[in-house]
Amino acid sequence: MKKMLFASMLALLCGAALVRAEEPKKDATKKEEPAKAEVKEVAVIKTSEGTMVLEFWPEVAPNHVANFKKLAKEGFYDGTCFHRVIAGFMIQGGDPLTKDEKMKGSWGTGGPKEKLKAEFNDRHHVRGVLSAARSVDPNSAGSQFFICHAEAPHLDRQYTAFGKLIKGEDVLDKIATTPTEGPNRPVKRMNVESIKIVPADSVK
Repeated sequence: MKKMLFASMLALLCGAALVRAEEPKKDATKKEEPAKAEVKEVAVIKTSEGTMVLEFWPEVAPNHVANFKKLAKEGFYDGTCFHRVIAGFMIQGGDPLTKDEKMKGSWGTGGPKEKLKAEFNDRHHVRGVLSAARSVDPNSAGSQFFICHAEAPHLDRQYTAFGKLIKGEDVLDKIATTPTEGPNRPVKRMNVESIKIVPADSVK
């Protein structure tokens, strides 16, 4: 009787082991899904003089790129203007105070409460480069930015470059060469109707 019981238990154990061996190894055969590539985005700046498209450089100034995108997506720049332009140098915008003509005396001083730490890098300030405007404090950039109309090597490693114009050089020229009055303020309003952040492959 004991031999029969032992034989039965042995058969059950062998059967269970066989079932476990035949079960498919789900973990071993499961394929890992490839990580989704981050979508490259650009800024589309629609102005009263036409449209400009800028690419970003997150690899050298991630915080400045993120800040610009965040503000643009919130509509922060819509209705502002390029309040300071110097032909052969740059055009400057991004001040929320420029939405109000009554605040003209204070244009160039506005921005969000949050300030950014400088991310000076090795990118040169050549024509079309997007860079962060600031006060004498290197860590005072907020929302204001400028686009170089020509090469400005004296700004290298003194201001944070974080992108570049890839479309709309004719618009840059129109804004940069518009007649001005003191202090380098366009006589005709150079309006920023909107800044939209869109996938790069959606822009032709």
